[in-house]
Amino acid sequence: MSASGGPPSSASLRRDLEILDVLASDECRRRGGLGVVRIAERLGRENSQVSRALRALAEAGMVERDPHTLDYRLGWRLYSYAARTFEARLVHVAAPFVRRLVAAVQETAHLCVYRGNQVLTLWSEPAPHAYRASSVWDGLSVPLLSAVAGRVLLSDWEPAVLRKWFGDGAVLSSVERPRVRTVDELVTELAVIKQRGYALAREEFEIGVVSCSAPVKDSRGRVLAALTISAPSPRLGDRLDQAGRLTARCAGDIARALLRDGATPR
Repeated sequence: MSASGGPPSSASLRRDLEILDVLASDECRRRGGLGVVRIAERLGRENSQVSRALRALAEAGMVERDPHTLDYRLGWRLYSYAARTFEARLVHVAAPFVRRLVAAVQETAHLCVYRGNQVLTLWSEPAPHAYRASSVWDGLSVPLLSAVAGRVLLSDWEPAVLRKWFGDGAVLSSVERPRVRTVDELVTELAVIKQRGYALAREEFEIGVVSCSAPVKDSRGRVLAALTISAPSPRLGDRLDQAGRLTARCAGDIARALLRDGATPR
């Protein structure tokens, strides 16, 4: 990318990256953005040159400008790239742990994340006798409250936030046999999940299918992903609690591996 809109040269790319570095600085985060003059001061460049580059970066979604203060900060496209980079790293780090879990439980496992009020399955590891091909799930998004993983992904939300997000009088589920219908019931269910360390669903979202799910957390306790096991009820129903405990242990192992890998902040 270049300020002129033509193909980027190595020099113009380097100048654009320098601007992005400034907008990623502690000063910019503290102030909520930086103006053209301050960015130019930090870089030792002309205001007009920095202004042109910022306009080009804004058009590409790399930076955004506050309409009130006119200050610039990092844009949505960079955060989108960062999210997808983390998700790829998450799958890479989690893979050996998930495969050991599948070997222990002998059922298919899914690694899911929150994306736009949906549960997105990043990756599935099938059991040898998988009742569905793993490719059916990879990349699939379902509504947040129509899967046990959705509750896990919400389990670190404060009750006040949940009430504001969903609305106190909202009907939360359209599935045939919902156990959680209201925000009050959701708050109670999430408290149970948080205390127990994993969620259970017995034929709630799909007749004949049971599932368990546990959170993968960062060092601050924020939920990064949900690790889920699902299988036909006759095969897993009697040992669903045991599978939940194993899934929670595996999710904890993944969280510690991400921390060692540097993929999550300490």
